[in-house]
Amino acid sequence: MRTKENSLVSIIMTGLFAAIIYLGVWVLRIPVPALVGRPFIHFGNTLTAVAILYLGYRNGMLAGIIGLGGFDLLNGYAATSWLTMLEVVVVASVLTAVYKGMHYQDSKRNIIILGIIAGVTKIFTTYCVSIVEALMVGTSLNVALVSSFVSLPATVINSISTAICTPILYFAVRDVAKRIVRRTA
Repeated sequence: MRTKENSLVSIIMTGLFAAIIYLGVWVLRIPVPALVGRPFIHFGNTLTAVAILYLGYRNGMLAGIIGLGGFDLLNGYAATSWLTMLEVVVVASVLTAVYKGMHYQDSKRNIIILGIIAGVTKIFTTYCVSIVEALMVGTSLNVALVSSFVSLPATVINSISTAICTPILYFAVRDVAKRIVRRTA
């Protein structure tokens, strides 16, 4: 699907992925207790990683920003939605750089590695975001560092699901898209 970024098909797919990402967070979320923030387990990160791999850097990143950022804006996380959007930019940048280093070869091995990288990157970015959130409410840096670390279990679970589900969903989307393209051609 990595064709022209501004083609009608690419724009429609970007919007479709943004909607699916939003729904992946809204419908499938499980709240988890934490010291900082109100984390929950969801599939938005997995779907964002699939969008980045399938649509490319710009359109995948836009789908993630619209889907995850839109969810935050509309569901009580508006004050920190900019951090979520920044996380998407970081994850998209890391995934795209590694995928480019793999010469965009979407072998099973490469996509599994990319899923793991997406999960690990998300752990790092969420830890940083939790620190910023704690500092925004007035905590000292030492307390922010410790409380953010203690709040990582939900992120680790999300990251494990990202590492497992990203390859599965990527190949499912890729295969379905190939069938649709063959049918219409």
